[in-house]
Amino acid sequence: MIEIPARSQITLANWRTNPASRYSFQHVAEFVPVAMVSTGTGGEEPSPGEGILPELQLADRDGSAILALDHMHRSHTDHLVVMRDGKVIAEWLKETADASRPHLVFSISKSVTGLLAGIAAGECKLDPDALVPQYVPSMQGSGYATARVRDLLDMTADIDFDEEYLDDGGAFDRYRRAMLWNPERPETTPETMEQFLASIGTPNNAHGKRFYYASPNTDLLGLVIERATGVRLHKYLAEKLWLPMGAKGMTYVTVDRVGTARAAGGICMTTRDLARMGLLVLNCGRNQQGEQVVPADWIEDLRNNGDRQAWVDGNFADMFANGRYRSCWYDVGDERGSFAAVGIHGQWLWVDPTNRVIIAKTSSRPAPSDDDETALEIHILSQIAKAF
Repeated sequence: MIEIPARSQITLANWRTNPASRYSFQHVAEFVPVAMVSTGTGGEEPSPGEGILPELQLADRDGSAILALDHMHRSHTDHLVVMRDGKVIAEWLKETADASRPHLVFSISKSVTGLLAGIAAGECKLDPDALVPQYVPSMQGSGYATARVRDLLDMTADIDFDEEYLDDGGAFDRYRRAMLWNPERPETTPETMEQFLASIGTPNNAHGKRFYYASPNTDLLGLVIERATGVRLHKYLAEKLWLPMGAKGMTYVTVDRVGTARAAGGICMTTRDLARMGLLVLNCGRNQQGEQVVPADWIEDLRNNGDRQAWVDGNFADMFANGRYRSCWYDVGDERGSFAAVGIHGQWLWVDPTNRVIIAKTSSRPAPSDDDETALEIHILSQIAKAF
């Protein structure tokens, strides 16, 4: 039996650390303020069970054999859903997890926000080539002053920021405090997300040239979408994407002290709804009734474009050797046209168009980011997708 600390021992100071995260990643609203996207429509079909997963033998990175469920345990998986053509065909749930509860998906939130940008662009409310201050004037004096919305979408904004998840007392800790994910310090002045974003500088003002992963880009993209549409992000998400997509579970997003949504990493959803989002993109932006939810040309661009040289010159090039990044989604760069959305602590959405298999995986891995574990996950998920 996996032990989880008593609720009274989990605080804002330790909620993202192991073993507290085994509880908190499915109970985020107990620690951070949230805005509700959907209370859930219900009507989930019964689980088909584990299918072939218990007997599925995979090749580990060293060439040895490992069973799929052994990998689920070692990678701290909470819930795994395998879907094909809209039907769940295999499902595995850790004993401490609840399939009906929304799980924090961290940076998979970016991929959700990228789809919202596509919807806003399709409504002619958002121009990806416009400068950021056109929508968020407070960025005029910041490192984002000459960045385009497209630079936010493709992580090609040249900003002075380090994605240091374990930072204590530096810029990333300040970023966490602004989003209300870390306790405020006695010597600091509370600030909003927008105030923090407006304080970020730029080393060379060379936007649009190199992939540089920085979560503030997508939080700012969320603000851009709000200002462009005149609708708060959680409502726009519910009305334009989540409910039309056919989501069935409870969904919410964390917010700062003035209600700004954490578009880069604060969305919490069920694992089945995560799989449904993969199906939507696989189906060129159409839901299962054939209705166009995200513009088809946005999805086509997302899956087929992206600056390859910017990726090669960027700081994630080793993650997908033949990959690209476009509108907050990863092109895996394999021979199958696979694409993915990824979040720290082991959140994955893997889509294999060749056999139309979607794998959604939520986890509570202790390490936020680990290159070896990421490479292992890519190696394993690609095999599971082919096996189905």
